[in-house]
Amino acid sequence: MNNKLWQSLANSWKIPELRAKLLFTAAMVAIYRFGCYVPTPGIDIEALEEFFAKGGAGVVGFLDLFSGGALGRVAVFALGIMPYITASIIMQLLTVVIPKLEELAKEGEQGQKVITKYTRWLTVALALMQSVGYVFLFEQYNALPDLNYWRAALIVITLVTGAVAVMWLGELITARGLGNGMSIMIFISIVSRIPSGTSKLFTQSPVSIVLFLVVALAVVVAVIWITTGERRIPVQYAKRVVGRRMMGGQSTFIPLKVNMAGVIPVIFASSVMLIPSTFAQFVPGGFSDWLTNALSPSGIAYLIGEALLIIIFTYFYTAVTFNPIDQADNLKKYGGFVPGVRPGRPTAEFLDRILTRLTFPGALFLAAIAVLPWFLYRFMDVPFYFGGTSLLIVVGVALDTMRQMEAQLLMRHYEGFLK
Repeated sequence: MNNKLWQSLANSWKIPELRAKLLFTAAMVAIYRFGCYVPTPGIDIEALEEFFAKGGAGVVGFLDLFSGGALGRVAVFALGIMPYITASIIMQLLTVVIPKLEELAKEGEQGQKVITKYTRWLTVALALMQSVGYVFLFEQYNALPDLNYWRAALIVITLVTGAVAVMWLGELITARGLGNGMSIMIFISIVSRIPSGTSKLFTQSPVSIVLFLVVALAVVVAVIWITTGERRIPVQYAKRVVGRRMMGGQSTFIPLKVNMAGVIPVIFASSVMLIPSTFAQFVPGGFSDWLTNALSPSGIAYLIGEALLIIIFTYFYTAVTFNPIDQADNLKKYGGFVPGVRPGRPTAEFLDRILTRLTFPGALFLAAIAVLPWFLYRFMDVPFYFGGTSLLIVVGVALDTMRQMEAQLLMRHYEGFLK
């Protein structure tokens, strides 16, 4: 197995196109990590470290995980990819409810360019609101000495510019690199925090460490099992005469995955659950403090809300990526049919019914993995870097990236990683 893995890595390096994508992705990741250490001017680093060390950061400390520690340092890339993710969620939801955006989504590449432009502007607006909120938040903890309007404007402009740069890097990875840029950014951010969290993990008792390793291994195996699981719907193509040749007649299948949405629902649900408590921290006192405590990432309300949103987003994203009506129309157009099911509308209803039943266990699995950190916190005091959501994102993104490399290798008649 190890020999095959190293051989696959060697083969991937032999393909010029794949090698260029790997190098480009690595370069963009290096730029992103560099920006996570470049400090924003006007910040008192010592006061900020004291703020985070006392645990007063609350939700902000949780957000620091998705920025790879950049928020804890208030670096240039402190906002990370989260404003872009939130903007993407809002635009996808608006596409469903606003007819004009729905028409743009159906126009293909040209319409998608317009939606992407709207998403970028919305990202800038969200980054502006977040950066202004962070200025007020950190000013209350004396992390911004001698704050005035010019210094505040400089910090806000720096953070917004950093968020736009991260968005640009993510889009570049998606277009010219390997994998989904948004997912890669979060993957790198989480992985970068694991070494610092390992020291806290090994302060536990040997029994707790062994128990955690067993749980972590079980989660990884379960994620791979669910992510790669699929139901194959058989498809038969009718024979037809084209000129003097007999065409068709072959059998194939439609692969319907148990978890067709991947890790996107987890990322989306985490982002949505963080929005109220994040903005509540910017205006402390009264209802804001209650909301922040109620939606703490280690609280029951947050876990229940995140689990429900994961289930909803799993169905939503699956519906976006797989349309049973279009699939049935394409089968009918090219003379294909599911044995025992009439072509057209009955085929669409059949595929929709199968997909709905298949998505349910996948959505429940994602929600259950997301709840796992609560048990790790309560009984083992494990850092969130090793939580269920983090492991799910890391394993899911790694599998998606390996699949893309696998496709490139198979095109050149090499064996892939997942053999």
